[in-house]
Amino acid sequence: MKTWLIVVIVVVVVLILLAVMARGRSRAAAERKQVQAREHLQEAQVRSAQADKEQALAEEQAARARRERAEVEERAAQAERDARDRVEVAQDHRARADELQAKAEKLAPGVTAEGRGDGATELGSADGGTRRIEHVEVTEDPGAGGATYR
Repeated sequence: MKTWLIVVIVVVVVLILLAVMARGRSRAAAERKQVQAREHLQEAQVRSAQADKEQALAEEQAARARRERAEVEERAAQAERDARDRVEVAQDHRARADELQAKAEKLAPGVTAEGRGDGATELGSADGGTRRIEHVEVTEDPGAGGATYR
């Protein structure tokens, strides 16, 4: 055989071997890429589930906050209604007291209560004596939740 033919055969065999090795490497690379793609897909699914869970928790927390805010607003509105009712009752008492004082003045002009500096009133009585009547002032204390007597 001629030398050049041997060289050509050797070169062809080497090229075939290189092609086979390259093909094997590309298959391995493709397989590695598929494995990596599957891992990414699995991680994406896990993260998606975590995101769904976090979203649900956030929505639940927001709903709880809205519910609590509504309850607080409802209690505040009730407290305001109660306060208005108490003001009405106080005004009714004040009006009735004014009516009674006017009736007392009308019935016996000299018996009218005259206020003194100590919060008491002395009334003249029919038998010539006097009666001392203490004034009671009722005020609202919104922080204490009830009336205060002074």
